[in-house]
Amino acid sequence: MVKKSYVKYLLSVLIFGSNGIIASCIALNSYEIVLCRSALGGLALVLICLLTKGKMHFRDEPRQAIFVLISGMAMGGSWMFLYEAYSQVGVGVASLLYYCGPVIVMALSPLVFREKLTVPKIVGFLAVIIGVVLINGTDREEINPWGIFCGIMGAVLYALMLITNKKATKIVGLENSMLQVTSALLVVGVYVLIKQGFSMQIERGDWLPIIVLGVVNTGLGCYFYFSSIDYLPVQTVAVCGYIEPLAAVVFGAIILHESMDALKILGAVLILGGAMFAELYKTQKTELV
Repeated sequence: MVKKSYVKYLLSVLIFGSNGIIASCIALNSYEIVLCRSALGGLALVLICLLTKGKMHFRDEPRQAIFVLISGMAMGGSWMFLYEAYSQVGVGVASLLYYCGPVIVMALSPLVFREKLTVPKIVGFLAVIIGVVLINGTDREEINPWGIFCGIMGAVLYALMLITNKKATKIVGLENSMLQVTSALLVVGVYVLIKQGFSMQIERGDWLPIIVLGVVNTGLGCYFYFSSIDYLPVQTVAVCGYIEPLAAVVFGAIILHESMDALKILGAVLILGGAMFAELYKTQKTELV
């Protein structure tokens, strides 16, 4: 089960790594993109649940259902802040701020989940963070306070999403993913309705990337993600989650022919090396907490 969860988790972060590329092909504002991906992703997961006739446990576990709903709402909020940060300060700076979320999760893991912090975990984590800085930190964009705030709030909500979801140990798999995305849709839908209403001008060429972003990157990606993290240590999720920005850079180089200079290549090596070191180096004598 653990090996299968690793595979599904890595697949999810690779899928999420292509979000920025697909979103760049859609001529909508950040909130409209998040609304479309949440709606299509939620619809896809609901249909799969109905077709597979999976048993629902949230009625029998109301307390855990609340955790999942809070997690989903935090996810919807984090998406809105992240996509707004993309438009305000650029992908590089926004990603650096957003990926402070796993740092928050790892710092709180000894208190919230009673997981031990070890020297290999910390060393690997620091290598990964340096790698992310090298990959994204060289991008030069105009900085403004609102964009910085959005990036930081995205990170805080990311941490809240992961922590609350890990508390729901009996609502897992497809049911968890469906509740997550539908509750995210509720938050995003209410915000967009208040801000501008549901009137959107969708060009014919936007439909294919919208469908891919919603059904594959949100529906399938969230299913892989939320059905795997319950079986993995939260520190593993925090460290290996940094493969997502690495995937974004690699996909950008392959698909959009973006440049991969020496610093980005070094950053990629540090991300992969740090994640592998943190996960593969096992020791019983390096516990810090």
